[in-house]
Amino acid sequence: MTKKGESVINRYEYELCMDLKILSFDNMTDEWLDFVAKCRMGIEHNYDIVEGPMADDQIWNFVEGFIDGRIPRKAFWELVKFNYPTHQIVFCTEEALKTLTFKGSDRL
Repeated sequence: MTKKGESVINRYEYELCMDLKILSFDNMTDEWLDFVAKCRMGIEHNYDIVEGPMADDQIWNFVEGFIDGRIPRKAFWELVKFNYPTHQIVFCTEEALKTLTFKGSDRL
């Protein structure tokens, strides 16, 4: 919550659509790191939905160090292994957004 006023949580229902191109990561892996690094460098992908561990601000700093060559891959994994990754689902295309149905909102 913020001190700036009332907070609102929106609720959505997601309906899986097998026609969409979905990329899923169960954990932070080398494949995940390479994907996140490419996104950070502005390299586009063709997935409708990407699901998996979220790269928070601290993780982004480590990813940038990896991209710049200041942090080797092995050191990257040592730096992030004690963090508790959060899970996110990113809806990257208009078609992906059509799988969501607004179910309401709650004021906190």
